[in-house]
Amino acid sequence: MTNQLDRKIAVVLSGCGHTDGTEVTEAISALIAITEMGASYACFAPEAGEGGSTPFEMSKRIARGRVLPLSKLKASDFDGLVFPGGAGAAKLLSNFAEKGSRATAIPDVTRVITEFHAQSKPIGAICIAPVLIALSLGKLSVELTVGENGETASEIAKTGAQHTVCPVTDYISDRDNKVLTTPAYMYDSASSFEVFTGVRKMIRELVEMA
Repeated sequence: MTNQLDRKIAVVLSGCGHTDGTEVTEAISALIAITEMGASYACFAPEAGEGGSTPFEMSKRIARGRVLPLSKLKASDFDGLVFPGGAGAAKLLSNFAEKGSRATAIPDVTRVITEFHAQSKPIGAICIAPVLIALSLGKLSVELTVGENGETASEIAKTGAQHTVCPVTDYISDRDNKVLTTPAYMYDSASSFEVFTGVRKMIRELVEMA
């Protein structure tokens, strides 16, 4: 195992559950892989709405209560950035589910992606979350994957980003832009272990790149 004890990775969540928030298996796979590499992580989520069922509060179920406001995330404090998938990426962190390539990410997501990229720090995105990268960095022809989902890939291409087909157990690395993506549950029939395999490979390079 590579010793990366001084590496800190920010993980952005959007709730708990793949239908309206963060996909749990993808998030936990990322957290396990980060710590397997000897790195540490901190979880962030947007503070949208009020009450006990907000995405921020729901994200605490994944992070065991340890979640910070996304507005407080600064690239200068971390060495890498990861977005697990789940519908929250397309419905809460952006409006991609509604508007496709015409969508926008919420301001804090655009801000942190732009900050990490400007500081040449690696960014990883899982499942549908690569659309956040496309919406923020598509004009740079960043290379991404959402597996072989033709409809989503077509919308990604309209942002200027380049889509590459990729199996669930692998990932795509755009080393020029330091962007890494893996399809995970964009393959509905994928097993938990297949998802973990792809996420783990992606995280290993992300931490090494950091």
